[in-house]
Amino acid sequence: MKKWIEIVKESFSIELTPDQVAAFDLFERELLEWNQKISLTAIREPEMIELKHFADSLSCLLAIDPSNPPKSIIDIGTGAGLPGIPLKIIFPEARLTLVESVKKKAAFCQHMVDQLELKDVIVSSARAEEVGQDPLHREKYDLALARAVAAMPTLVEYLLPLTAIGGMVIMQKSASAREEAEASRNAIRLFGGKLREIIPVNIPGIEDERYLVVLDKIKATRDEFPRRVGVPAKLPIKN
Repeated sequence: MKKWIEIVKESFSIELTPDQVAAFDLFERELLEWNQKISLTAIREPEMIELKHFADSLSCLLAIDPSNPPKSIIDIGTGAGLPGIPLKIIFPEARLTLVESVKKKAAFCQHMVDQLELKDVIVSSARAEEVGQDPLHREKYDLALARAVAAMPTLVEYLLPLTAIGGMVIMQKSASAREEAEASRNAIRLFGGKLREIIPVNIPGIEDERYLVVLDKIKATRDEFPRRVGVPAKLPIKN
C-alpha cells in the first residue's frame, strides 16, 4: 500500500477502495504527462503529488459529516481539478462543478473527467464572479470550496454566493488562516455566512502549516454580490 493511502486512512478515517486507488493512480499518471506540456503544478515527484495534492485535497473530509455527504460541490479556481476531483472520487454521487478560468487547465480537468468516466460533472472556464451571478449556479451547492486561490476577503465573495442556505464553505489555507479569517469577519457576515471553525490539518511528510476554514451559509447573499469581474480582488470588503 502506498504511503499516502495509509496517511489518509489514519488521518482522515477513510479507507480507499481498490477502484478509488486505481482512479487516483490514473489521475497521477495523466497529471505528470500533461504537466510536461502545460504548467499544471510545480510539484513533479509522484510521492509529493500524492501528499501535497491528493492527501491535502482529501483533508476536506475533516470538515464533512460522513453521515451527510454533500450532494453538490463547486470548486473555484480548481487548477488541475484539486480538490474537486479527489472529492468526487470519494463522493461519486455528488454533482460537481469545476471552475477554472485558464482554458488549458480547464481542458485538463475535462480530460480527467472523461478518463475517469465521472458522471454529473461540469467544467467551466468562466470567472468566479460570473458563475456566482448565474442562476444555474447561484446558491445551488451544499459545498463550495477553494484551495490557495485568493486572499480570504476576496474568496468569500466568490464562494458564499454559490452556497445554498444550510450549506458550507471550505477554504484550504496556510499559516495565515486565522489572521485572514479575522480580516474577513465583515465580508463573511455581509455575504450571508458565519465562521464555524478553523481546523488544523496535519499530514505526515508535509511541514507547511495547513488549515481548513469552514463557514456555514446562514442567510441569502444580497443580489449585488459577487460584484463584477475583478472588483472583489481589487476592492475586497474590509472590516
